Amino acid sequence: MTVRLVVAVTDKDWFDYLKAKSHLSEVNFWAPGAATFKALQPGELFLFKLHAPLNFIVGGGVFAYANAVPCSLAWEAFGDANGASSLAEMRQRIVKYRRGSLEDRSDFEIGCRILTQPFFLPEAEWIPVPASWSQNIVTFKTYDTSDSDGAALWNAVQDRTVRSATPLVSSDRLERYGSPILVRPRLGQGAFRLLVTDAYKRRCAVTGERTLPALEAAHIKPFSEGGSHDPQNGLLLRRDIHALFDAGYVTVTPDLKFCVSHRIRQEFENGRHYYALDNHPVAPPGPSAWNPDPAALKWHNSERYLG
Repeated sequence: MTVRLVVAVTDKDWFDYLKAKSHLSEVNFWAPGAATFKALQPGELFLFKLHAPLNFIVGGGVFAYANAVPCSLAWEAFGDANGASSLAEMRQRIVKYRRGSLEDRSDFEIGCRILTQPFFLPEAEWIPVPASWSQNIVTFKTYDTSDSDGAALWNAVQDRTVRSATPLVSSDRLERYGSPILVRPRLGQGAFRLLVTDAYKRRCAVTGERTLPALEAAHIKPFSEGGSHDPQNGLLLRRDIHALFDAGYVTVTPDLKFCVSHRIRQEFENGRHYYALDNHPVAPPGPSAWNPDPAALKWHNSERYLG
């Protein structure tokens, strides 16, 4: 099987900040502009090198998803996994590359490339860039495991991650035992937030609300109770409806109907706005492959909904 790899340029501040955070299960390799990224498919390798003269590949991860999103949403989804300690610091770094004004308070869009299973190599393990790398490259270059440079990069990454006891694939699937393979990305909370937001075209599935700061990605079955970060376990909901959904005062049936519990009226002597939505059809996501999991919805109906 042929697998592609991207080698992208990053600054040392981003690398050093994230390398010190060993707990991260995902990171956002952001770009200051909102250009579309289509160089990889989920499961291929995204590697990063430092700016010249440090011409070394110093880490990477498994590519999971990419899109352009407002800076505030990127921060809300990933926090310091963006490579900065605060939204203000992140904005300062982005503005520097955009050559904009620090007084710019707009919620500009940036490119997000979500990497799972991130790894950051110690300096002794840094990988020299291939001979085909050009010093004129300022963003990224794509390689392919069917060519010599791509195959050498694949092997170098696998050897280093195995030695660090954090292999991207099990040792029996490495190149010396077979062909390179796609790695299944282990989606985290940040990736879940972005995928669900995009799946529902940035609209609340119940009300159609499009004010992005008021929307949240809700787990149908909570992660803490065995639910996954897969977008099929998600719904994009307005914040108040999300809170009611988690508390069991509303639910969504497997045939995508919104149901409101009589307990809202009993306990709060209110809820007229929510009862107006009772039995309202719930909008499905754009990609049908991300339709809500009927089994998860049944779980919420029987285990969480107050009836």
